[in-house]
Amino acid sequence: MKHLHILTPVKDSVELTLETIAAVMDSKLTVPFTYTIYNDFSTPETKARLIQAQQQYGFRLINLEDITTHPSPNYLLVLQMAQQEALQHEAGLLIVESDVVVKPHTLQGLVEGALHNPQCGIAASVTVNEEGKINYPYEYAQGKENQVVDNKKHCSFCCSLLTPQLLQVFDFHQLDASKNWFDVTISHKSLEMGLHNYLFTNLPVWHRPHASRPWKQLKYKNPLKYYWLKFTKGLDKI
Repeated sequence: MKHLHILTPVKDSVELTLETIAAVMDSKLTVPFTYTIYNDFSTPETKARLIQAQQQYGFRLINLEDITTHPSPNYLLVLQMAQQEALQHEAGLLIVESDVVVKPHTLQGLVEGALHNPQCGIAASVTVNEEGKINYPYEYAQGKENQVVDNKKHCSFCCSLLTPQLLQVFDFHQLDASKNWFDVTISHKSLEMGLHNYLFTNLPVWHRPHASRPWKQLKYKNPLKYYWLKFTKGLDKI
């Protein structure tokens, strides 16, 4: 892993996004890295705040409105673009979503964990709430704190490193374009390719579930409305 490509897809929720960015840029990484924010048709106000943050932190900002007319979410396009770049640089691809805050040594820990396990396809940080308790989407890992779990369940992309080994054997252009999210599919493909997905419960990250897309909070507050929107409008396809 000669390089690390870190990415954060952004759709508004700019205050939380800025916390994510600040935490990533404060990471204690020894491997060279590039950090890219993919702005997925956010409001003009969010775009302006991201431009200000870019000047402060020096990350790369890609406004997807300059590349595609496809409406948000454009996670598939982001993954395909990022995979191509990572392969060109023999880099790992580390996704940190905009409702996550990492610790200074989280990302380096994932890199070292992946390198320690040569057959690693995905190295993922467990997510916790503000009190440090494991939360969505890793509730199944409760009771396995401070471990490295050879994970047969899918890894979320809240904070996950996709290794060069995985990027080399599975082309993201094969993903189903009718879906919105791809962590389940890619996790399963990693296992199908004979790789291992590791969940690092000793590298927790603070996760505000669905904070980047508040409408998804309806899943817990008003599930009937959530599923009505999901199926009538074709939202949130996994």
